[in-house]
Amino acid sequence: MTGQPRVVVTVNPDGSVSAETQGLLGESCLDYVAVLEDLLDARTVRSAYTADRDRVATVLADEQHDVDRA
Repeated sequence: MTGQPRVVVTVNPDGSVSAETQGLLGESCLDYVAVLEDLLDARTVRSAYTADRDRVATVLADEQHDVDRA
């Protein structure tokens, strides 16, 4: 994942609205559902998870070790 989390909102020709989160891992995308419903004065009719739901963030540790050299 690169960049900031985003929500891409699309207004379709028939007036329906779809939205997809990008850059969010796990189920944190669900936090945006209520916000979008409030902003759009709408209700969710259908939702589905993307492949990012099952991905987890990886934190790399920078470790330094003292090594005695003979």
